Amino acid sequence: MHAIVTTAVPAPGPVGNLSVASRLRLDAIDLVRGVVMILMILDHTRDFVHKGGQFNDPLDPASTTILLYLTRWATHLCAPTFVLLAGLGVGLRRIRGASPADNAWFLFTRGAWLMALELVLFRVIIWWNVDVASFAAFLQVIWAIGVSMVVLSALVRLPLAAIGALAAVILVGHNLLDGIRVPFWFPGSDAPPPTPAGILWMLIHQSGFFTIGGPGGPVVFARYPVLPWMGLLAAGYVLAEIYRWESARRVRFLFTAALAMLAAFVVLRTFNIYGDPRDWAPQPTFVQSAMAFMNVEKYPPSLAYVLVTLLPALTVLATLDGRAIAGGFRGAVVTFGRVPFFFYMLQWITAHVSGMIVTAILGKSLAPYFMHILDYFSVQPPPDFGGPLWTVYVSWILSLLAIYPLCRWFARVKAGRRDWWLSYL
Repeated sequence: MHAIVTTAVPAPGPVGNLSVASRLRLDAIDLVRGVVMILMILDHTRDFVHKGGQFNDPLDPASTTILLYLTRWATHLCAPTFVLLAGLGVGLRRIRGASPADNAWFLFTRGAWLMALELVLFRVIIWWNVDVASFAAFLQVIWAIGVSMVVLSALVRLPLAAIGALAAVILVGHNLLDGIRVPFWFPGSDAPPPTPAGILWMLIHQSGFFTIGGPGGPVVFARYPVLPWMGLLAAGYVLAEIYRWESARRVRFLFTAALAMLAAFVVLRTFNIYGDPRDWAPQPTFVQSAMAFMNVEKYPPSLAYVLVTLLPALTVLATLDGRAIAGGFRGAVVTFGRVPFFFYMLQWITAHVSGMIVTAILGKSLAPYFMHILDYFSVQPPPDFGGPLWTVYVSWILSLLAIYPLCRWFARVKAGRRDWWLSYL
């Protein structure tokens, strides 16, 4: 799952309120965010529309197809790019004159708001199921961003060098913790539920299930352990400093960083040196070997994952630096990037409805669309829903067309008004 927050870049105002250079920089950032949002809705549409989308691993070289693999892998770009840009947006507030106290309050309130929404709103929007007695929460990227913002709110008074060093230590070093594992537990299994220390570790660094209030209590699925995302948000906050530089220097830095990340990924991954909990190995065919090579860990994001998924964003930011983003398709992508939170809510609804429509047309039961995640993992055989991969792409395009007018309207509302509550949407 993927990441969205309203603070990635401050809401754009009329062009006259910003210098031309500042407007072009914000447009480039919004375009990058818009691209990965378009990929995000593809991934969630696949979850709900593709037959077996919730159960089969699309990245398994032994069972996947090239198109299915690429469909899933491309969406790996979403979460790390969003989190980096979220930190970048707060850093741009610093450059524009926001004090550390202002940024601390901004981060704390937005972070707490996102955490609350993950627990209350998005659980219902994603699963269309309000049964909290057995399944309490699904802690995804909104939760991870919210926690990371609250943590960063306590750090913004430190020197930038200290924040950058902490971000680097987390991103480079957290895979040293991969050997610390809490035994996997699932409701109904023979293993005992995790202890309080085990629960804390799942929230920090290991994805897994746990209960609230002891055995028999409501279940929580901590899908996005927060530690690496904290590092990414802090890295984005520090990265904003390059937007004080003149354009040529900034472009050189971004291109150099992207090349360095590519080289580090290739070396670390080729020789299985470090940076991912799963080593890769040659497969029966060249294509399957390439799939295994690129199949890096997202939950939590490994160093290898971060390196290979962020370098496209840095490359695009460097390429677009100082360039005008015209209307047409690129303008539409920018529009998506200006209203990420609004888009995030809408795309869950369109993904769910698309799956129901395809499933109904194929004459299958709609009951799976009202289950919660525990049902998906425990019901045998797995529920039958969805259709072939081409229906995912048709649904994806139609969903984007349906969402765009609403996003354009809301972008205009945010651009023309400064009501305090709009910064939370």
